[in-house]
Amino acid sequence: MSRQLFRRQWTKAGPLLGPLPGGWLPCLVLLVALLSSCRYPAPSLDAEGLTAEARDSLRYLHERHYTWDTNLEVAADSVTLACLPVKDSYYRLRRGDRLVVAEFAVHPADSVDSVWVKLAHSQEVQGWMRECDLKRDLVPSDSISQAIHLFSNVHVGCSLAVFALCVLLWLVRAAFRKQFRLVYFRDIDSAYPLLLCLLMASSATLYETMQLFHPDMWEHFYYNPTLSPFEAPCLLSLFLLSLWAFVIVLLAAVDDCFHQLSPVAAVSYLLGLASACIFCYFFFVMTTALYVGYLFLLLLTWLFLRRAVRSFAKPLYRCGRCGHRLREKGTCPRCGAVNETY
Repeated sequence: MSRQLFRRQWTKAGPLLGPLPGGWLPCLVLLVALLSSCRYPAPSLDAEGLTAEARDSLRYLHERHYTWDTNLEVAADSVTLACLPVKDSYYRLRRGDRLVVAEFAVHPADSVDSVWVKLAHSQEVQGWMRECDLKRDLVPSDSISQAIHLFSNVHVGCSLAVFALCVLLWLVRAAFRKQFRLVYFRDIDSAYPLLLCLLMASSATLYETMQLFHPDMWEHFYYNPTLSPFEAPCLLSLFLLSLWAFVIVLLAAVDDCFHQLSPVAAVSYLLGLASACIFCYFFFVMTTALYVGYLFLLLLTWLFLRRAVRSFAKPLYRCGRCGHRLREKGTCPRCGAVNETY
């Protein structure tokens, strides 16, 4: 039986994280204004060696966020392509059929949408459709764009399912008089769960900020996605960085949870954490649309920093056998090893 003890102790923080200074709010508003002003730069159409077709393609990419040879996929049950200039002649395509943008045309007399796009399914099957119908019924064939489209359509149902499962598990555990841990209120001894909620709130706030101030930025990202935060404007780059950080912190939170709780308690806690993250997403999307989400994000940041300082300020012990955190020396409640100092 291992009797080795590992101890980590931090000095208690003083006034480092006192009440929030009143000057933070103007700085936050200024930061949001600066970030929301960034956008994709306009392409240089005066470069030497560019053909007229290349200039048109770059201009269409900047204005409409997609251009010639863009690959699309039918997301609706079916779509029709008009065989112009022949009247009442159509091609019907089904869900999953692939298309490519072949040409653009402008019809000023069309009261619905003046921009028409020619799409090619094959050499024989080609036709026209309005741009508004294209953006509604077709999605880019890129896997990231399709993941965005899928999430935007099924996230409400998945969220309700997770919430229902969490409530059901809580009722079952309450019936057996077992304690139910929840992030922040009856949390585990870790700062990762609350940091995970903070990152989800930050991602939701950044996403809704783009929707409010620069929807074209998100639309351009939708048709030209990337996972690299170094190839996007500042605001979108921060959004991608928050998503990468969310994945990393999620792995750390899951590992920390299973080290401190039994498997059954860990699963129930992670379901509660998932519910908390989903709540943060919807709450900050709705409040940011009302321009008060930034204040709630500042409050959540302060709660996390206060919780992190309190967690690190306390002396922590780890079991020499299983690594479980202990408040005091003695028998580990997880593996039964006796921990002592020498």
